[in-house]
Formats: sequence, C-alpha cells, structure tokens
Amino acid sequence: MSRRGKGCGKSCGCASLALAALIGAGAWFAIGLTPTPVGKERYVKFASSTRLHDALVRLEGEGIVKNAMATEAVARVTGRPAEVKSGTYRLKPGLTTDGLFQALSKPVVLRVRTPEGWWIARTAKRLEDSGVCSAEEYRLAAADTSLAQEAGLTVDGSLEGFLFPDTYDFSPATPAVEVVKTQLRTFKRKVGEGDLRRTVTIASLVELEAALDAERSKIAGVIENRLKKNMTLDLDASVLYALQEWRQLPPGFVRTVRSPYNTYLHKGLPPGPIGSPSVKSILAAKRPDTHGYLYYVARPDRSHLFAKTYEEHRENIKKARKEWAAKGRR
Repeated sequence: MSRRGKGCGKSCGCASLALAALIGAGAWFAIGLTPTPVGKERYVKFASSTRLHDALVRLEGEGIVKNAMATEAVARVTGRPAEVKSGTYRLKPGLTTDGLFQALSKPVVLRVRTPEGWWIARTAKRLEDSGVCSAEEYRLAAADTSLAQEAGLTVDGSLEGFLFPDTYDFSPATPAVEVVKTQLRTFKRKVGEGDLRRTVTIASLVELEAALDAERSKIAGVIENRLKKNMTLDLDASVLYALQEWRQLPPGFVRTVRSPYNTYLHKGLPPGPIGSPSVKSILAAKRPDTHGYLYYVARPDRSHLFAKTYEEHRENIKKARKEWAAKGRR
C-alpha cells in the first residue's frame, strides 16, 4: 500500500511538470505569434534568395516579427517555402503570421514606361514619382559615362539619348545606377554599339519633330539637307530642351533663349541628343530620305507640309494656319 502510494506521487509529479512545461511552451508559442504593434508600411529588400530563418531573424530585429523561432515553426508545419526569394517586399509591423507569409510570397514590381523623346530630367521625375529611385540620384547616374563603357557603348559627355525608352519592371528603391545600366544594356541590345552620337543626336530631333512614322525619314532628310547647306536647323524641340520644359512657345521667343542647344541661333547639330529616341527614329537617322526639301510646317492632323524653297514654305505656312484656324472654330 505504501509502495503504490509512493509510486503514484512520483508519476503525478512528473505529469504535473510535463503539463506545466507544455502550458509554458504553448504560452511562449502564442506570445511569439502575437502581431507586433501596428506600424507604417515600408519596403524591405532581400538582395539575394535568403533562408527563411535568416529572413525572419532580420524581420524580428526590424520589429515586423514578434518571434522568429515561433514564426518559423508555423512555416514548417504549414509547408511554407524554406527561403525568401530575392526582391523587395511591402511589409509593416502588425501583420498576422498568415499576412506576413502572403506578403513574403509576392515581391513588389513597379512597371514603369519611359516614353520616347523624353530627356533625362523628365524621365527622372517619372522614376521618382513611381517609387523606383530619386530624381537627383538618377540625374547623377546619367552623367556617369563610365556606365556606358561597362555596357560596351561609346558615349562622350552625358548619357542623354542612350537611356533607351521602354517599359521596365523595377523593384522599389532600385539604385539609380542599376536603372541606368538596365537602360544602357537595352540600348545596346536593340540598337547596337559603336560611336553613334551623331546618329542618336539626329534621331532625338526626329523623335520630337515627327508625329507620324511615315515622315520620320523624310524629316531626317530635311535635317541632313540643311546641314549640308550650312543652314540653321530652326527646330523648336531643341529650344524646349534648352529650357528643360515641354510647352507651347510664343512667337519670336525662340531667338531669346541663349543656349548651344538653340538651333535657331547656332548652325549645325546641337552638342548632343535632346532626348531618348525610338528605334524607328534611329533607323530614320541612319537612312534619311533623299529629296530636296529644306522646310516643313505642322498641320492639325499631325502631318507636315514640305517645301524646297522659302517661298513655297511661306505658302505652306498660310495653308497650315488656315487649317489650324478651322480646327479652332470646330
């Protein structure tokens, strides 16, 4: 009788300790899975694929996860991936465990279009507004010609014109240098390499002057004809670049802008490209039409009237003004 009583005492004591340990572990586990206080959403970047354990330890240190070990245990039980893929994620303190794993399964991708014809400053603002990189950092990176050398391109001065216009997928807070490198690599892949500065400069003028694909080579031919005759190019687009503004210019204003990019005041091509041309404009600059036209004027339907003499040009201007006036009345 005394032996059985003594044995029961030990068994009950061990069971009590095990139960207490189990309860304690459960409490630790529950506390560890409690969401942290709700905080502001932010981007968290993993430069390379990272073990889930290491990722959770980092997130615990940043106040997003309450307890890395408890969260990892849930991941194992529920069959979550054992690593976090490289990328940038939108996370915030206060996420539930399920919400955290959902967020870590979807890297944030920002799809940004950099339009044809835009110059560096305009593209910089779009990238900043899209959350890719700061405008100032982009402008600084775009002034670094060593990046062109890395991409196998020959570029002097600014990278203006060689930052290929396209639709890109970037992560939030991508270093501006990486954005520029991506654009340069795209230029090389779609255009080619070598000393293309003159071609790209003419193409950038064509891009902003030609609204219709059918007229790109024709306008490139006008530019070449005027260069051969040592005439000023008289292109509004170059003045807009000098101003770094895209707007309607009032009559006579073009001759008041003092800049080497003002093709009303300076003969020959501007010092360099005035924006990022499309492949179509680059091809037009490489293969301009052969004709005798020296002038053109825009019409409301976005086409142009071309002329070989100034007298013909004046008549075309009158025709175009009538068309614009008629359009204004409708």
